[in-house]
Amino acid sequence: MSYKEEFEFWLNDDYFDQATKDELLAVRNNETEIEDRFYKELEFGTGGLRGVIGAGTNRMNVYTVRKATQGLANYIVKKGTQAKGVAIAYDCRRMSPEFADVAALCLAANGIKAYVFDELRPTPELSFAVRTLGCTAGLNITASHNPPEYNGYKAYWADGAQVTPPHDTGIIDEVRAIKAYADCKTMDKEEAKSKGLYQVIGKEIDDKYIEELKKQIIHPEIIKEVAKDIKIVYTPLCGTGNKPVRRVLSELGFENVYVVPEQQGPDSEFTTLDYPNPEDPKAFTYAINLAKEKDADIVLATDPDADRLGVYCKDTKTGEYVGFTGNMSGSLIAEYLLRERAATGKMPAGPTLVTTIVTSNLIFEIAKAYGVDVIEVLTGFKYIGEQIKIFEENGNKKNYVFGLEESYGCLTGTYARDKDAIVAVMALCEVASYCKKNGKTLWDMMLELYDKYGFFKESQYTITLKGVDGAKQIKETMDKLRNDPPKAFGARKVLKFRDYQNDTVIDMESGEKTTTGLPKSNVLYFELPDNEWCCARPSGTEPKIKFYMGVKGSSLEDANKRVEELTADVKALL
Repeated sequence: MSYKEEFEFWLNDDYFDQATKDELLAVRNNETEIEDRFYKELEFGTGGLRGVIGAGTNRMNVYTVRKATQGLANYIVKKGTQAKGVAIAYDCRRMSPEFADVAALCLAANGIKAYVFDELRPTPELSFAVRTLGCTAGLNITASHNPPEYNGYKAYWADGAQVTPPHDTGIIDEVRAIKAYADCKTMDKEEAKSKGLYQVIGKEIDDKYIEELKKQIIHPEIIKEVAKDIKIVYTPLCGTGNKPVRRVLSELGFENVYVVPEQQGPDSEFTTLDYPNPEDPKAFTYAINLAKEKDADIVLATDPDADRLGVYCKDTKTGEYVGFTGNMSGSLIAEYLLRERAATGKMPAGPTLVTTIVTSNLIFEIAKAYGVDVIEVLTGFKYIGEQIKIFEENGNKKNYVFGLEESYGCLTGTYARDKDAIVAVMALCEVASYCKKNGKTLWDMMLELYDKYGFFKESQYTITLKGVDGAKQIKETMDKLRNDPPKAFGARKVLKFRDYQNDTVIDMESGEKTTTGLPKSNVLYFELPDNEWCCARPSGTEPKIKFYMGVKGSSLEDANKRVEELTADVKALL
């Protein structure tokens, strides 16, 4: 059907509720709005769904959520694993509890038990719950750090990681095979409970999760030594992190934890925030004000589903609070973890660090210093989680010690298979305690890392292109870069060009072709001289095309200058 026919179908078919029809009637005279709502189906991608909440095939609503879940249910039944059940969590967003129940009752109607959390929980705890309960899959209703009009649906498999091949494409095929929304099953909630197909979970999972987090601490004695002196300011950015962060820090003994009062409770509208993303400095406005009032050592912010962590710390020389990128905070944790595990004899055999192709090259230098292998994977933490499973399947010849990605996500330990801002808070507070004991700050330690390994600096340039025309422009940009790759970015010559979609690496001088060794993905990577690089990829969750850049300078100033020049060269090329 055309988008107009689809619109009329939703408006007139008895399957759709009156509230949905009223919303559509309100936009009946807005052709652009109708087209955007119905020109395509909200795509079930390799991680699930994400989109604006509203009526229409290209929106997050009870019908698109039920259809996605029916596809998942069909896949589970084909695999014969329906008896294991599915764990479901949700965040603070509009319609999150409702979408969680829609999914649970669709699963129940297909004979698959749903384990549903009693209230909002962090994404990493959902990953942990899948493994703890022995579920075949997991669902998390969240749009992470997107604006309030968005919601989403993340799908996990039995290992606790977001779905990867072959399960991702298998589920996508099942979702696409559903031709009518009316074919999607559901059942009454009380009936589902009475048949043992809907079970509420909560504290029992929380307790086990927190215990696993605390096992990741290397030096509890250092925390105890400085617990009365170190001051921590934290904001959950109105999301899911408040209770678990406060609990784990309290149980570790930290005595001076100050939570931003305006942002501690769940708020689906994020009224104190322009954008609930710890990557955005403006998200720290309230937290920095509180930090100055309390003279805090460290300032932390988790995003609404608590899988990303943003960090500021006080520079005692200037008295100002300095922001850390995800590459910087991840590198700090990695250095501390590897150094202290090596020093205490807690490094496993075959130690391996897992990172992504757009994460800082500083990680390679740190790992090399401690004799730790590095595996590079595609963007997306599910590929990091997948490596843990591969290590286990191969008899633990390699053992996971840490994983990180540039987008403010990391994981210590293997209790979960997704990035965990709760454990990152805990790890950074341990590192900050170590610094406090030794008379320095996190910023001092970061400068020491740069002095030791080199001044690595990364940046991003993002183009947002919404709607039908935007999607077309994003495709055209990627096609142009793929089919006619630039030979240089300004004065920077391209040495090698990696096309992960076509699984090729081209030496731009000799023309020699090799393979990437990674799964196919719509990602282009340009290797430049002097440890510099640029990578282009469309966002999997937003109407954006992202360009990642990395450089290595002779000083902080030189690195900043180099990354600014490279960013300008990328913009000029486009």
